[in-house]
Amino acid sequence: MKRNLRFYFALMFARGTALVLKLIGRKGTSMPGSWAIILCPDFIGRMPKPEKIIGITGTNGKTTVANMIEDVLEDNGIDFICNRSGTNVHTGIASTLIANSRFFGKPKHKLAVFEMDERSAPNFFPYMQPDILLCTNIFRDSYKRNAHAEFILDVLNREIPKGTRLVLNADDPLCSSIGPENERVYYGIDHLDTDKETCDNIVNDVPVCPKCFGPLVRDVVRYHHIGRVHCENCGYRSPEPDYRATDVDIAHMRMTVEKDGRADVYPLANANNINIYNSLAAVAMLREFGLTPEQIRSSFEKMGISETRYSETEANGRKIILHLAKGQNPVACSRAFENIRNAPGKKAVIMFLDDYFDARHTVENTAWFYDTDFEFLNDDSIVQVVIAGARHHDTYVRTLLAGVPAERIVHMREESAAPAAVTPEADTVFILYDVYTIRLANEIRQKLLDGVKEAASK
Repeated sequence: MKRNLRFYFALMFARGTALVLKLIGRKGTSMPGSWAIILCPDFIGRMPKPEKIIGITGTNGKTTVANMIEDVLEDNGIDFICNRSGTNVHTGIASTLIANSRFFGKPKHKLAVFEMDERSAPNFFPYMQPDILLCTNIFRDSYKRNAHAEFILDVLNREIPKGTRLVLNADDPLCSSIGPENERVYYGIDHLDTDKETCDNIVNDVPVCPKCFGPLVRDVVRYHHIGRVHCENCGYRSPEPDYRATDVDIAHMRMTVEKDGRADVYPLANANNINIYNSLAAVAMLREFGLTPEQIRSSFEKMGISETRYSETEANGRKIILHLAKGQNPVACSRAFENIRNAPGKKAVIMFLDDYFDARHTVENTAWFYDTDFEFLNDDSIVQVVIAGARHHDTYVRTLLAGVPAERIVHMREESAAPAAVTPEADTVFILYDVYTIRLANEIRQKLLDGVKEAASK
């Protein structure tokens, strides 16, 4: 698209907005782009872009994967821009383009790495074509946005440019079917010690064959619909991975990935299933971008999972773990609950899963609780569940219905009161928080640490 007076006015106004925000001490990760798009609706299309664009999308894991990719690129001295500190919708992408351009819009860098919200695809794919696009998975999400996984699949199939090369999860029947006309590669895992014969999750977004809607045979079950499947009716089966994790060694925190007959070993930052997939996805994308296994491995050895998603602290023998569990996302919360169940030792859980914005009102649809596997918390190793927040009564009822004994549950309105309620019996305390409540999670962690230190000094 050609640039016109409307575009330049929007660009200058957005620059002025960014300057004002900077002067008053705000980051301005979304507002400049919002104003640019209000003033010029096709602003992203008219805005000059870097020569090469890498995109990362999907329901769960895209932020973690995007951060891993960015860390590796930075570690290898590759110059790029990204929306790491901004939003992953079109306004955040527009803000990132503005912040990293010269006065009249010419980009300062040749490479961009964008985390892209899957629901917002119609707002940016018509205006920019990623050279490579990674999709982590497709699940139902918030009832208010992405309540039906096939709806998201349809959005992506309509909007992804035909010339974009795709990097797809072979073990997700929905994800692997994206963009059937596009050039693609797949990544997948051969075997995990935690593989199951049947799905024990409430939610399974792929109950039938995605091609003929006939009976689907599950050859490998990982979690929800993730695994290997085939259809005896039409012959559909999960595609063979180009990047295949053949040996996932949790004891030594490493995995072996085969590609074109070559096997390379990479370190793992985290042992839970979804982060194994995240690491494998990052490897596949970075290899497709052109980095060598040696470059990727060296960078992986220096990094871990983003502390805004997962972090561990230890004090006087007690481990405190911050674990993101996105509110209104039943799959993300179910994964967190299963990770806690599978963790060693005696555990306590502090939960405040309220949506940051909706918690101020009484209108939130709490039906997502009943798509979430609270049943994973009904385990003898989980000695206590502490529930806090505006909807602690709703969460309490759901936890009781999951079979957790009432004597193991404590609930309260004020999140700040949760640390004092934690039993000393637990070796590990998990703090489950929403995307927008990381500051609160850190405050609760600090109170727990202070309590541990005070007890040790007596």
